[in-house]
Amino acid sequence: MPRHASYIPHGVIPAVLLPFDNDLAIDEPNFRKHLRDVAAVEGLSAITLNAHSTEVGSCTFDEQRRVLDIAQDEIGARLPIVNGIWADGSIEAARIARMAAQGGASALLVFPPAPFTLGQSPAMALAHFKRIADATDLPLIVFQYPLATGQGYPKDTLLKLCEEVPSIRAIKDWIGNVPHHEWHVRTLQHLARPVNVLTTHSAWLFSSLVLGCNGLLSGSGSVIADLQARLFRAVQGDDLAEAKRLNDRIEPLMRVFYADPFVDMHNRMKEALVLLGKLPRAVVRPPLVKIQAAEIARIRQALVEAGLLDKSARDAA
Repeated sequence: MPRHASYIPHGVIPAVLLPFDNDLAIDEPNFRKHLRDVAAVEGLSAITLNAHSTEVGSCTFDEQRRVLDIAQDEIGARLPIVNGIWADGSIEAARIARMAAQGGASALLVFPPAPFTLGQSPAMALAHFKRIADATDLPLIVFQYPLATGQGYPKDTLLKLCEEVPSIRAIKDWIGNVPHHEWHVRTLQHLARPVNVLTTHSAWLFSSLVLGCNGLLSGSGSVIADLQARLFRAVQGDDLAEAKRLNDRIEPLMRVFYADPFVDMHNRMKEALVLLGKLPRAVVRPPLVKIQAAEIARIRQALVEAGLLDKSARDAA
């Protein structure tokens, strides 16, 4: 299976969506098309799957393996693939890691175990990551949640992880606190063995990138990978005027995608792709439910404001 040797997570990494049929089975033909559409964008570093954006919590182990196989078949020769590790227990996490390595993934995005919502210790976090690292030598991305969730890693724990698990090469930063986020950027990217900060603060992506992140990893890249890639290049090139212009296009979509309830963000992105003619339907698996017409109308308006949908198409709808 294809694997991109020595890949270090960096740059613009969209997390793709997973289309379903009306009977809630994976819609393989439209998933393949979606993968090709996103991967065709210039300036990407990798593609992420088996994550929040692909509704991984509702996918079986075999479905996750199939999702990775399809992605390898469609885009694996072109781009590295980051495979999510979503599991409440470390033994299952290691099993998924081995599957992803065998399937040709180039890096792993490690979600925090749900039991950490009840409390965690540095020893628990280390045990989880070491179990995964012992299963594969692939680079690991630590998914850093807000500390208030209980699943985020305090500064001392995160530093200990980076020190004692050499395969940790990046974090997906969702800390939700600007000074703490800046601490990540200033500290982790300047360790003896640097750990890249990939922002997932998509609702304030421009501000986050200006702090100096070495990349971004976002589900909204399933819809606006091109705008994200152009924004990242503008910030990297210190062209803040262009970055602000791009941010003005991105902002209306972030306002609707990340509205309450937050859990519907990828549900809304599927609706956006239907409005853009890139998916035939926006089906989600329970407990998610289809969003209502008024909200779809707000998404349509945001696509118009972002310059992605012609106003006449909005008016005709």
